Amino acid sequence: MASVREIRRKIKSVKSTQQITKAMKMVSAARMRRAQSAILSSRPFAQRIDAAVQDLARLEVHADRAAGRPVQIHHYFDRRATGAVGLLLVSADKGLCGGFNTNLLRHTVGWLKARRAEGKKVVVSVVGRKGRDLLARLKDEGIEKPSELVGIFPKVTFAHAELSLKPLLERFESGELESIDVITTEFHSVISQKVSEKRLVPVPEPKVGPTDDAPAEFKFEPGREKLLAALLPRHAKAQAYRALLESQAAELAARMNAMDSASKNAAELISGLTLWMNRTRQAIITRELMEIVSGAEALAQ
Repeated sequence: MASVREIRRKIKSVKSTQQITKAMKMVSAARMRRAQSAILSSRPFAQRIDAAVQDLARLEVHADRAAGRPVQIHHYFDRRATGAVGLLLVSADKGLCGGFNTNLLRHTVGWLKARRAEGKKVVVSVVGRKGRDLLARLKDEGIEKPSELVGIFPKVTFAHAELSLKPLLERFESGELESIDVITTEFHSVISQKVSEKRLVPVPEPKVGPTDDAPAEFKFEPGREKLLAALLPRHAKAQAYRALLESQAAELAARMNAMDSASKNAAELISGLTLWMNRTRQAIITRELMEIVSGAEALAQ
């Protein structure tokens, strides 16, 4: 049977751990609120640039049709087969966030296996230490990692999105890659975070029916084609930035929930250990009393 001193030592250790988990929960909660605010602030820009790209693309479609030319919007809309695909993998730098990393990495491994089964070469730009470590463990010559970015959470900026996406966009624009996908974890709510897979490029073509009227024509400076060419890379970077912000908020929410569960488990463990200590102490006192009584009876005889 463990001594009272040993049980007290265990209780002290658990209380110390509980203080750490409570502090981590509070820090994660504060950071998560800021991350949520960043997501909300980024939405108008992402929505406006997406709408602008689609409007300009529709104008290009109508212009080509009116001139009797084959529809050719921009190479960011082109579907092609080059045998190589790009992936922007957004993972976490740290653990202690429940199943956040496990779910993301499991989905990533499935995606990589599917692309390799198709005979595709995969070029991965990875954000976060967990994703970097995963790729280091995968011994596959068909997976290339030209870029890695670690230590940016929880202070993500648009520059980080540009830096992580740049090597992939350069290869797409040169014609080496046929597409670029992003795998991240989307923040739905404090208790719900889901792994997401999204196509960054090629951009979906606008839905324009053969009988649709042409939208109102505007005069663009420096020109419609140049404006669209300038917006498309920014559009891809805006989507990448959104993926980083989503992952940041989702990770913080997952860590807050994990630390909350850990704190509750610690409280239950402390309660159980305290009960065990009291019972042990009671048993010791009872045994000592019985020894005293037995000794007194022996002397009386």
